[in-house]
Amino acid sequence: MHVTHLSLADFRSYARVEVPLDPGVTAFVGPNGQGKTNLVEAVGYLATLGSHRVSSDAPLVRMGAERAIIRAQVRQDERRQLVELELNPGKANRARINRSSQVRPRDVLGIVRTVLFAPEDLALIKGDPGERRRFLDELITARSPRMAGVRSDYERVLKQRNTLLKTAALARRHGGRSMDLSTLDVWDQHLARAGAELLAQRLDLIAALQPLADKAYEQLAPGGGPIALEYKPSAPGEAHTRDALYEQLMAALAEARKQEIERGVTLVGPQRDELLLKLGQLPAKGYASHGESWSYALALRLASYDLLRAEGNEPVLVLDDVFAELDTRRRERLAELVAPGEQVLVTAAVDDDVPGVLAGTRYTVSEGTVERV
Repeated sequence: MHVTHLSLADFRSYARVEVPLDPGVTAFVGPNGQGKTNLVEAVGYLATLGSHRVSSDAPLVRMGAERAIIRAQVRQDERRQLVELELNPGKANRARINRSSQVRPRDVLGIVRTVLFAPEDLALIKGDPGERRRFLDELITARSPRMAGVRSDYERVLKQRNTLLKTAALARRHGGRSMDLSTLDVWDQHLARAGAELLAQRLDLIAALQPLADKAYEQLAPGGGPIALEYKPSAPGEAHTRDALYEQLMAALAEARKQEIERGVTLVGPQRDELLLKLGQLPAKGYASHGESWSYALALRLASYDLLRAEGNEPVLVLDDVFAELDTRRRERLAELVAPGEQVLVTAAVDDDVPGVLAGTRYTVSEGTVERV
């Protein structure tokens, strides 16, 4: 699978731009702040319905415009598809596939798959647990696009349940009034059902990812491992099947109910879980050096790529200003590992930041213009 053409309208710094893309390596080169990352960010948005740089859509719309358009021609084997997203901050986004308007934005998931390497990846190792949960859930959705619906359902139920708990907590603090919490039982069931499916997918992903990540780390930093991925659920137990995870979550919710009502928030579920990343016998966070943290983050991305490719869904590899962050050894090793990819998109401030093994199509990016060299 590869993207053959990218069109943007009122996206970030671009009023309008058309970029033909080839299989193999394409590098976008130009000074910082000229719009290189905006191009690969748009490709990533088609794959995840989100940006790796910001948490909302508003910054993605060019100043003064009402909406932004991302449109891409995608080829997979002999099949061609046109996918389009219209970003409307404060309103519902719209999607079209092959010019049909009868689709939801999440219906485009799976048409484009990406694995993104970016300086922000260090947050996978050094950041808070939410960064690692996001990593898992985006990869889960790349493997199985239907999981976008499960994640959406879980977030909706969690929001409703937290609203009920917050109202109950406020009622207790002001006058000691008690509320009818019979509906909480229903929300518990909905939360546990969606949560169990999400947890089952996370556990399956970690089991598949572990050997690939350890192998990738050894390739990047020979003798520096091993590394281990360990899931720490907020609902204690050893369950792995969906039904058993449902029961485990229900039991944990019952156990935590009194404390949840006092605090006004859900304390159990996938939103509270942690992915512990270990280097040797120690947690990578706080113990790994800067170089080891980079190797770990790169290993997770390479493992993601290997997993998707092994499952028949080779993604577009996106390397956003990564090589400038790496020492010579890691830079050369990473370039060798990604070079065989069907489509590799690279951004760099100067030509020298693009390793020689990644020779291919070059574009210069300057002041909102993208020109093929």
